Amino acid sequence: MAEMKTNKKILNAAQDLLSKGGANAVSFDKVAAELGITKQAVLYWFPSKSALLAAMFIDWLDTEAQAAEKAVKSAKTANEAISAFVTEIVSFHAENFDRFRMMYLAPQTLKVGSQVSRKEGAMDEIHQATSKLYGYLAEKLDGSAAEARQTAFVIHTSVLGLVMMLALADSVSDPLAHSESELVNSLVARLIT
Repeated sequence: MAEMKTNKKILNAAQDLLSKGGANAVSFDKVAAELGITKQAVLYWFPSKSALLAAMFIDWLDTEAQAAEKAVKSAKTANEAISAFVTEIVSFHAENFDRFRMMYLAPQTLKVGSQVSRKEGAMDEIHQATSKLYGYLAEKLDGSAAEARQTAFVIHTSVLGLVMMLALADSVSDPLAHSESELVNSLVARLIT
């Protein structure tokens, strides 16, 4: 079995720190200590916190896209694909709200200029991952390719809105009046034709 590459070990350690202690728990010093390597070794692979966060984000987007692909793969109809997609993406994010917050909420709170640099090529990787994510669902939808892609985007956005409310309720320890499955079922019922 091949040994995991150092950059992947660093990503895993940073993601683990995030899941245990939130965004403030992720630092070069803590990642290095977690792996028993020097801070300089971490900086070799990820020269800035922005680069590390971008790599984490891209890894998560790829994982979310894989979850979407798996969910819709065996769907025979557009409605089956929508139901499977919504259920899987909510489940994916509900298993780790800190990851969701870092993926979709934290980037919006960064000061202008501290976001991922376009020069680092991260935006191309982000676009590739989201293209796959929307593409898997769009392939199962009716209409032209452009219409199906737009519909897939809107469905994903609706799912993220639901997850945002679940994460908000979780963060303030205030349970919603309806269960996650009830909310998923209600959203699916509104989205299917």
